[in-house]
Formats: sequence, structure tokens, C-alpha cells
Amino acid sequence: QSWSRGMSYCLHSESHLDTGPIYVRENGKLHMVNQGAGGVQNVTPKARPFSLFSRTFSVELCMNREDDRARRQRTDHFIFTYTKEGNLRYSAKSLFSLVLGYISDNVDHIDSLIGFPEQIAEKLFSAAEARQKFTEPVTGLRALQKFTEAYGSLVLCSLCLRNRYLVISEKLEEIKSFRELTCLDLSCCKLGDEHELLEHLTKEALSSVKRLLLKDNSLSDAGLRRMTAPVRVLKKGLDNLLVLDLSCNPKITDVGIGYLLSFKKLNCLDISGTGLKDVDAVIKRLQMQIGLVHSKVPLKEFDHSNCKTEGWAEQTVLQWEQAVMEAMKPQDNLRSRVAALRFYGKTHRIEEVVKCTLVEPETKASGSLQFYKENVENCHLPLKKEVAGSHELKNNKKRALAEQERERTSKQKHLCLTVEDWDLLNTY
Repeated sequence: QSWSRGMSYCLHSESHLDTGPIYVRENGKLHMVNQGAGGVQNVTPKARPFSLFSRTFSVELCMNREDDRARRQRTDHFIFTYTKEGNLRYSAKSLFSLVLGYISDNVDHIDSLIGFPEQIAEKLFSAAEARQKFTEPVTGLRALQKFTEAYGSLVLCSLCLRNRYLVISEKLEEIKSFRELTCLDLSCCKLGDEHELLEHLTKEALSSVKRLLLKDNSLSDAGLRRMTAPVRVLKKGLDNLLVLDLSCNPKITDVGIGYLLSFKKLNCLDISGTGLKDVDAVIKRLQMQIGLVHSKVPLKEFDHSNCKTEGWAEQTVLQWEQAVMEAMKPQDNLRSRVAALRFYGKTHRIEEVVKCTLVEPETKASGSLQFYKENVENCHLPLKKEVAGSHELKNNKKRALAEQERERTSKQKHLCLTVEDWDLLNTY
């Protein structure tokens, strides 16, 4: 009786729980307690599916609880989809994607990528780029250098920074980390002669540049002298340059054009809008010494459409530009204050980004001074209306060859260096 009372009390007190049937072993036999009548039945137990948790039990996936910031930035390790019936279905991501996401989150801690497969490295770069790892101030530069050291031109082979002086000033070190560039457009950036990026052009990392566009950069003869010093004396630097645009730099004179004669491989040159005094003498000098012919028709090489940002880091450069534009947005709120100051007769200085136009009034006044080298496949030749006679072409070639022989035999031209040149060479 005491056993039955205790059992009935247990059944009534915990009736709200789904405990299932209760079995009692007595005299070597197994009996099932009848919950309805409170008695014991000698019945063989039926098989019942085993349930470890109750129906109200819930499970929560918690990953990287020790690092909440990484957990927020990282996507879940599961892919959730819906079936046709509307049921939620999830599947685990592949091990490759999980490892790729983890490495891209910590890409700045990579020691080196030299010898790593290019296909996997491109996916790793894209994953880190999607997480905007290269826009971070310190860790972004460190991560970008690992890729540029290992893959060079694959990261970026062509870079266009036209009208993007703010991007240059904010991301100068990142831009200097790019290697093996073949095309670089720095037009309309107002860099000047003393800018650090122009000094970087003479380094070995950019000796592969073939197209260099420096239109409207406030350059003078001193800047050209510094830029051409390694080529003129050390035979290094921009010795592979094929296309050069120096238009709309009025401080460049006949003396600065003389420094350009060291670019023997130059195929196309634009010096429109410069401060030349004797234009005819400069035209003859370029034709006689490096074989450049004055073009009467604008060349396609200088229409600023051939140089575009190409490579893995194409979206990275766009992210830099967007970050700079977002940083400038708070300045738009000051326009109402400026309008109020003007209403009360007070003047306020507004600094706006000056955009460069492709055709300057100085260029129209002085005329187009674009030059090209004849019989060159890589240079887009203009459609000439007047074709020179065969005798004149032969005479020009003979004069050019004679002038080149004079330069080779003359030792004074190579050894006569000014004190400024020696001081400049000592800095390399």
C-alpha cells in the first residue's frame, strides 16, 4: 500500500510532465504502471522512440563568443534556403570557403605569399576586398604589400588617378606599394615638382611603366630634371617609357624638353600648352635626336581613354575613392552657413576641388604639339592628309642616324654633369 501511495503521489504531482510509461521490476519480472488506474500491469513494454530533449527544447548556435567583433563581421557557417513548400533548410559551407573566410579576416598576419598559387590568391584577395580589409589605415597597407610583392602586375597593371588628388594624399603609401605598372595616369592632380609620388616614379619598382600621363600637374624644368636624372646618367628608371603626356604645364620650357631626349624608346609625346619659346627649334630637335615627328592631327594615345584601372585591386581603388567622398560629405552642411554669411555681406573662402578639362585654352592658343615615331606598330598613328615625299623621308633618316653617331662618339655630352645633377644622384 505504501508503494502504491507513493507511486500515485508521484504520478499526480508530475502529471504535467511527459515522462512516458513507468516500469517496475518485481520478482524478476518487469511491470508497467497504469497511469490511469494507478495499478500495475504485467505487460511486455512496447518499443518507443527515444527522445533526448523535450519538445520545448531549443538550440542556439554560438560561434566565436570570445571575439564578438569578429563574430559580427563574419557570416555564419551555414547557408539557409527555403524549399518549395516554404520550409527553412540549411546546409553547411564547404571547408574551403570557411578557411578562405578565416584567412581573409586575418590577412594582415600573413608572412608571405611568394610561391602561393595565383588562382587561390585571387580568391583570397577578393574575399579580403569584400571585407574592405585594404581600406584600413595600417593593416590594409600591410596586407596589400604581401600581395604586390608576390604577384606584381596581377594585383594592378594599370592605374588611373585622374582628378583624384585626395585619393593620392590619403593612400599614398598604398599607391607606392604597387609594382610592375605599365600605365599610370596622374593627369590634373596638381602634384608639382616636389611631390613624393613623382620621386617614386624614378624607382626600380616603376621601371616597367610604358605610358605616363602627367597633364596639368604644375611641372617645371626642375621637375623634369629630377624625373629624368636616373635615365640620363644611371640608365635606370623610366627607360622603358613609350608614351608621355606633359601637356598643360606652362612652366616647362625649351630647357626641360632637352631632358626628355634621354628617352630613346619614346614613341609618342604631347607637350601642348607648355611654355616653349622657340617651337620650331624644339620640333626639329625632337625629330633629329629621337625621331619624333610633329603630328598635324590629334593622336589617339592622348585621348585619356586607353589608361584605366585594371587588376585585382580595381574595386579597392574604388573603395578608397568612396571613403574619401564620404569623408567630404559633412562639408556640404556648411553651405547654409556660407549662404547666411553672404546674406549679411561677409565673405567666406570656399575651397573646392578643381576639375581638369581635356582641352585647355592655353593649348588652343599655342596649338597642338603632339609627336609620334614613324613605322612603330605600338603607337596609334594619325590619319595624315599630306604625305611627305620619299626623298624627304630618306634625308630625315640620314640626319637622325648621323646625329645619333655624333652622340655616341662625343664623350663630353655624357660626362658634362652640373653640380645639381651630382647632388641629385647622391640621393639615390
